[in-house]
Amino acid sequence: MLMKSNEVARIGVIAAVYAACTLIALLFLGSLAWGPIQFRVSEALCALALFTPAAIPGLTLGCAIANVANIALSGTGMLGLLDVVFGSLATFAGACFTWKMRKHPLVALAGPVIANALIVPAYLPILLQATGFYTIPFTSISLDGAWPLMYLFGLVTTGAGEAVIMYVLGYPLSKSLARTPYFKADSPFAEARGASH
Repeated sequence: MLMKSNEVARIGVIAAVYAACTLIALLFLGSLAWGPIQFRVSEALCALALFTPAAIPGLTLGCAIANVANIALSGTGMLGLLDVVFGSLATFAGACFTWKMRKHPLVALAGPVIANALIVPAYLPILLQATGFYTIPFTSISLDGAWPLMYLFGLVTTGAGEAVIMYVLGYPLSKSLARTPYFKADSPFAEARGASH
């Protein structure tokens, strides 16, 4: 079955907004948008998956576009393709979880946190070495042969950064969107209010 044109448009808008927000963050926040301690502000847009399944391909495509652009900006070269593939996979998995659990918004927003915390640290040490990091940040532990320690470091820092973004920015964003006419009909918060009456 072919997608309706308004669904394709919604996917395109979400992808463009995510990619633009990520690139702006990359330009102004540098490694905070993709490095060992991440606060990728654009991840707050994963809250859109509470309202529409179009957010799943939209966010995934936007992440892939931003990560391709980051190859040129960060100088990771072809190793940056790891981020294009696996970073986009993390965004896809997180958005899927958020959509599936949308009736429980606080639980649903944990999807991107868990997906990014588990997936991103698996390839991050390779990218860090490619961009000039040779020790685990804030330690003197060499990245060579320290993959389990780096994974654990990344699990904590990536998960914590994503949690801050999802719950400090994403949750209020979703509550605000739920009050707008465009998203009100699809709001998981309306269902929660209805169930409490």
